[in-house]
Amino acid sequence: MQDETRTRKTPGLADRIGATLFATPGLMRLPIPLYRAGGGWLFGSRLVMIEHLGRASHQARYVVVEVVERRADAIFVASGFGTRSQWYRNLRANGVAYLTTGHARRVRAHVSLLDEMESGAVGAMDAAAGGDARIPIVEFTKAPYDG
Repeated sequence: MQDETRTRKTPGLADRIGATLFATPGLMRLPIPLYRAGGGWLFGSRLVMIEHLGRASHQARYVVVEVVERRADAIFVASGFGTRSQWYRNLRANGVAYLTTGHARRVRAHVSLLDEMESGAVGAMDAAAGGDARIPIVEFTKAPYDG
């Protein structure tokens, strides 16, 4: 029988840092200054910074979240704290978003808040949360040029 400890892959540094950040909500704010200074590439393609506008203040707000799926024409992120997340509520209120990821900085994005059935495509997150989670997914696509 093969020794299981030899077949397990040790998580990389970026994965360990990401896991620590996601386990501690306050720490998720730490990457924001790095992203704003052009250092988003340090986090690879796993994280994205979303610039959104406050519902009442209309001031720029920032959040760094994990990308759950990436396609050639879209980025999908999960609102781990559900529809109560401030960034999710702000996007629902005004739909304004700019994304910074890797070397792309402040790219205007079209926001689609997926419904429960569309969000259900992220079954792994649902199963990890006990099978009953309703985790909303947000889809970002490149916004059309609005001249």
